[in-house]
Amino acid sequence: PQVCWLSPEQTAGKQKPYMYTQGQAVLNRSFFPCFDTPSVKFTYSATVKVPEGFTAVMSATSWEKQKDNTFVFKMSQPIPSYLIALVVGDIVSADVGPRSRVWAEPCLIEAAKKEYDGVIEEFLVVGEKLFGPYVWGRYDILFMPPSFPFGGMENPCLTFVTPCLLAGDRSLVDVIIHEISHSWFGNLVTNATWGEFWLNEGFTMYAQRRISTEVYGLPYTCLEAATGRALLRQHMDATGEDHPLNKLRVVIEPGVCLFLGVNPDDTYNETPYEKGYCFVSYLAHLVGNQSKFDAFLQAYVNRFKFQSITADDTLGFFLEYFPELKEKGVDSIPGFEFDRWLNTPGWPPYLPDLSPGQQLMRPADELAELWAADGLNMEAIEAVDITGWRTYQLVYFLDQVLQKSPLPEGNVKRLSKMYPKISKAQNAELRLRWCQIVLKNNLEAEYSKVKDFLHSQGKQKYTLPLYRAMWGGSEATRALAMETFSATAPQLHVNVQNYVKKILGLGGAE
Repeated sequence: PQVCWLSPEQTAGKQKPYMYTQGQAVLNRSFFPCFDTPSVKFTYSATVKVPEGFTAVMSATSWEKQKDNTFVFKMSQPIPSYLIALVVGDIVSADVGPRSRVWAEPCLIEAAKKEYDGVIEEFLVVGEKLFGPYVWGRYDILFMPPSFPFGGMENPCLTFVTPCLLAGDRSLVDVIIHEISHSWFGNLVTNATWGEFWLNEGFTMYAQRRISTEVYGLPYTCLEAATGRALLRQHMDATGEDHPLNKLRVVIEPGVCLFLGVNPDDTYNETPYEKGYCFVSYLAHLVGNQSKFDAFLQAYVNRFKFQSITADDTLGFFLEYFPELKEKGVDSIPGFEFDRWLNTPGWPPYLPDLSPGQQLMRPADELAELWAADGLNMEAIEAVDITGWRTYQLVYFLDQVLQKSPLPEGNVKRLSKMYPKISKAQNAELRLRWCQIVLKNNLEAEYSKVKDFLHSQGKQKYTLPLYRAMWGGSEATRALAMETFSATAPQLHVNVQNYVKKILGLGGAE
């Protein structure tokens, strides 16, 4: 299950096959013999011989091409098994910074270079200032074929990302900050068990938002964090707050069938990311001073680098680093006990203040209200200039419009005409939401945009909500779903195919 073989139809160039591996969480055991647990770290080397016309790349600190199209890789820093990754395909590279290059199929390389030239170094420099040296040497990005079902995978030295990030206007470049942040939290300091995945993701979300605040300012970061909180709310409403997976310390038990075990991937959800972020924010709140907490994060990375640790290690070090907080017994404040954070399911007991984001949310809320009105006040609408709005502000606006949909007859058609920046966007986050609005409002004239978007990519996060919306809609949208799926199924990852089949009642696996 670890090794994904793509036919030419599943690639961007559609000429040659492609192979990639995806190790997280426990799939690399099917690729090579290993202790497939994040508690064990090791260096590795690999020799990979590939056919002429193909290139191999790996998550390694050094590589060289030898005769007979043989590539030799060495990872000189100890890493857990899940971070070993290999790609073989028709791929080329272009430099985009002093220690970064982009890799992609030849038909995507120009777009990738244009989008990321000079961008990565800026994020890396801010990360180093906040969390200490970047130890992995290079930070390269590999743009995967369109059928890649994930947003990104933080393989060291070589992050895999979806080509959906190539918006053409750099409007999604900040998505890479999350993967860059894993260079310190996850790759360097790693959760010792998958039951404490929040140590990887909660700290990475916090680090991502610290870098984002330095680069884009606090209001924008608070707006982005508010969209994350809304996703956590949706998740907890869907599963029930008391669900055992809504704890930070998840018990991954094999149950009665000891020899079968449990796949940690089945425990994956928003909780380790957003509730984890809230817990790290709570620790910062206890310290009460941002620069002191930044210094703690540097000391934490330095203390545990190249190690795999538990939450007890993390929290023990926190109390040791701030003896005055230990003295005050901050780990057992009623309602906010560290033990409660880790072991009680449900909504986070503490939420960071996101009110600075209001200055960006308010205008978006007000504009959505205007568009949802029965008689459109065009004067008031035209007075709002959205040309300077960045992606998450537009996303927030579209989410509000979607919530208020279906809008009165004709409103969406006018909205489409008024904002070509939205209705004709190449930015995948905007395209997803515009397609959802089109479907919710039965705007048949723009159904082709839904079809085009589903033909252009196979990312699970975008594909499944659109099929759910089509299947939950009219006869016409159901027909559109069937027609689109039969045309695009061969270019989708097998898991995504199965999820869509389940939605369409075609008998796929959940």
